[in-house]
Amino acid sequence: MPRWTSIVPVLALAVLVIAVLAGVGPLLVAVCAMALMATVIVAVHHAEVVAHRIGEPLGTLVLALAVTIIETALILSMMVAGSQDTAALLRDSIYAAVMIICNGVIGLCVLVGGLAHREQTFRVEGAGAGLAALMVMSTLTLVLPVYTTTSGPGTYSGSQLAFVAVAAATLWAIFVFIQTVRHRQYFIPEGAAGDAEDHAPPPSSREAWLSFALLVVSLVTVVGLAKLLSPTIERAVDAARAPRVVVGIVIAALVLLPETWAAVRAARADRLQSSMNLAIGSALACIGLTVPVVVLASAVFGFPLLLGLDPKDMVLLALTFVVSAVTLGTGRTYLMQGAVHLVLFAAFLFLALVP
Repeated sequence: MPRWTSIVPVLALAVLVIAVLAGVGPLLVAVCAMALMATVIVAVHHAEVVAHRIGEPLGTLVLALAVTIIETALILSMMVAGSQDTAALLRDSIYAAVMIICNGVIGLCVLVGGLAHREQTFRVEGAGAGLAALMVMSTLTLVLPVYTTTSGPGTYSGSQLAFVAVAAATLWAIFVFIQTVRHRQYFIPEGAAGDAEDHAPPPSSREAWLSFALLVVSLVTVVGLAKLLSPTIERAVDAARAPRVVVGIVIAALVLLPETWAAVRAARADRLQSSMNLAIGSALACIGLTVPVVVLASAVFGFPLLLGLDPKDMVLLALTFVVSAVTLGTGRTYLMQGAVHLVLFAAFLFLALVP
C-alpha cells in the first residue's frame, strides 16, 4: 500500500481539527479545499483496495457506495447549515450526477475505449436493467413533482416524499440483489483485461481491513471539511454571478472525479463492463441512497425540498435517457456513441451557466 494513502487521511483530519479550533480564514480555506480533494481521492483508492479483495461485481458496488456516501454527506452538511436557497440542492446534485454519469462518464469511457480498441462489448442484461431502474427513479424524483397538485409547484407532500424515498430505496436494493446474488453473471466482465493491475494478487485481509479503516476516517473527514467549506462554495458562486445550480454541479463533479478516472482506466484496458458497473451503479446509488437519507433529514430538521426540474432540464434528461437506451441497447459500443454523449454533456454544462 502506498505510504501517501495512509498519511493523507491523518493530515486531512489534522487540518479539520485546526480549522474547527482556529476558524476558517482565507489561507485555511485553501488548505481545507486541497485536503478535501486529496481525501476524496484517497477514500476512493481505499474503496478500490477493498473492492479488489472481494472481487467483481461487489468491488464496483463498494466504490459506488463510497462515492454516494461522500455526496450525501456534502449535500446534508450544506442543507443542515441552513444556508439560503438550499431547498433545491438535492435536486441539483442528483440531476447533475445523473447527467455527469450518463453523458460525461459513459461518453468518455466509450470514446476512450473506441479510440483504443475500435469496438467494445458488455452485458446488456445488467446495463439495461440498471438503466430502466435509473429512468424510473429519476422520473419519480425529478419530474413528477412538477405535475403533482397536493403541494406547491416542484414539491412533494410529506406522504409523497415518503413514498418516493421508499420506492427509490427498494429499487436500489433489488438492483444490488440482482447484481450480487441472483444474476451476478450479468455484471462480470467477459474478457480478460490487459491491465497488469487486474492480474495482481488481491491484497491480504490485513491490508483490506486497514484500507477499510482508513476509508472510514477519510469519509468522516470529508464530511467535516465539506461542512466547513459549504459557505465558501456558496459565496464563490454568488460572487461569480453564476446560477445556484452550479453548486450542485460542483458537488457532483467533486465526488465523481476519482470514480471517473477509475472507469476510464477500465475502458482503456478493454474492460467496459467494469466501467458500466461503476457508472450505472453509482447513478442508482446516488438516488436510491441519497434521497431516503435527505428526505429523513428533512423530516427531522424541517428544511424544505424543491425537487421538480425546469422544462429545459427535463428535456435534457429525457434526451439523455433516449440516447443512453440506444447506446446500451446492443451491448456493443464504438467512438461515435461516445462523441454523442459528450456533446450532450457539453450542452448540459453550457446551459447550466447560460440558462
